[in-house]
Amino acid sequence: MHDIWNPWHGCRKVSEGCDHCYMYYLDGTRGKNGADIHKNISGFRYPLKKNRCGEYVVKSGEQLRVCMTSDFFLEEADPWRKEAWDIIRQRRDIVFFLLTKRPERVAQHLPPDWGEGWEHVFFNVTCENQRRAQERVPLLLSLPFRHKGIMCAPFIGPVDLEPWLDSGQIEQVICGGENYDGARPCHYEWVLRLYEQCKARNIRFCFIETGTIFVKDEKRYHLPDKRLQAKMAYRSGLRHEGRKINFLLEEPLSLLPREPYVPWFGEQCRECGSRMICNGCAKCRECSGR
Repeated sequence: MHDIWNPWHGCRKVSEGCDHCYMYYLDGTRGKNGADIHKNISGFRYPLKKNRCGEYVVKSGEQLRVCMTSDFFLEEADPWRKEAWDIIRQRRDIVFFLLTKRPERVAQHLPPDWGEGWEHVFFNVTCENQRRAQERVPLLLSLPFRHKGIMCAPFIGPVDLEPWLDSGQIEQVICGGENYDGARPCHYEWVLRLYEQCKARNIRFCFIETGTIFVKDEKRYHLPDKRLQAKMAYRSGLRHEGRKINFLLEEPLSLLPREPYVPWFGEQCRECGSRMICNGCAKCRECSGR
């Protein structure tokens, strides 16, 4: 996917949300071990990649989701993180979406010129249940980031965020069910509760997918197809645009004029739970829904 940057791959499981990790599952289907942690040599400098015309492949105004097959603050990645921060520093014209289950490590691993935070970094913690919310959200609020969010995925237990949403620091909440082997059920009532809490405070809320097992009105639904999951999440109506999140992006470090990114969505995107927070299609037109 064009909106993902994985500077390293592999991870160690740290909480119950990791029990049936999608990365471990997908690696297993390829005969690999998700616990094998290594630097992604070929893709490490992806945000700085240019085409033959000298233009950045990742356009100004796009958002890159970072370490979707690992954790940016993973202990084993400590030797590589300084170089990754250097790359992020150079692309102040795009948004870097950081997500971690290790907020206790963050303060000691920020760059020396961090100050109160970089305007183009969106920091998020995972809260798969109430236990992890109580553990991680207070740390999130204490850290120097200009943009903060919460991701309840895999959503494996009810979560009440009300005590922290009133802080005014949380700009976005995302939730989604679990997938692949051993997927635990996601309940409609859990999603509805978060939606109502966010809507009441005009905070962006996005229900991206139901997960493989979804429970509503005491009925259990089996939805193995991820596109169908995203469609059902969209059709639930549990989404709220909320206040606009203003990232004060800078001009790219290039002699070429900046061309603002305009996302393109195909017909297959019309009813997708992630559309509100998506960069859009890479516009290759190779998918079956073109």
